[in-house]
Amino acid sequence: MVAARRRVHDSGSFDAVAAAVADAATSNSPADRPAMVLDGGSGTGHYLAATLERDPGLRGLGLDLSKYCARATARSHPRTAAVVADIWRPLPVKAESVGVVLSIFSPRNVAEFARILHPAGLLVVVTPDPDHLAELVGPMRMLAVGADKDTRLHATLAADFEVGAEGHIRDRRLLDAEGVEDLVAMGPSAFHRTAEEIRSDAHALTAESDGRIEVSVSVGVTTFRPRAR
Repeated sequence: MVAARRRVHDSGSFDAVAAAVADAATSNSPADRPAMVLDGGSGTGHYLAATLERDPGLRGLGLDLSKYCARATARSHPRTAAVVADIWRPLPVKAESVGVVLSIFSPRNVAEFARILHPAGLLVVVTPDPDHLAELVGPMRMLAVGADKDTRLHATLAADFEVGAEGHIRDRRLLDAEGVEDLVAMGPSAFHRTAEEIRSDAHALTAESDGRIEVSVSVGVTTFRPRAR
């Protein structure tokens, strides 16, 4: 899964998403906001590294339950460290010590995010829209995104956070069979299928369109600010 994520990110398929995350995390930063950016469920550290590249004064910390992801995160940028940690448990981070929390396609421990964020801090959340990778969901038997995703996101965060800004990223990528394989293998759908099944379906799907298929990248990027305590 880590190798598939790295190949997808190296291919540029999610460059527009990474740029939007970096924009949201670094624009209009108040002087009293801590320089720490924490990525909860950091994966390979791709989005955290993109954010740190925007501001040389920032440093990063990635949290992930997978030691392989934590290792990849620690290597993703010179100003990044990583900790193997369960996002659903109390986080090993001091209260109000974090300037920005990133939650990119990951579970959200809302109470802990609220605890570790500075009052002037920011929570940046990226979630898939219902049409994200829509061309692959059926043929590749991937997990679908619920139509009420935005409503549930806001309801979950409402007690501790208020919405700062909302935006959507739309992109189209032309992928071969290997690219389709990696998109499936990098996410939770891979837990329900074997590598051989994914490979077979990817080649069958792209064979119908001269070896490549156009795929939609469609996500929401929302920033939240802590409510006054």
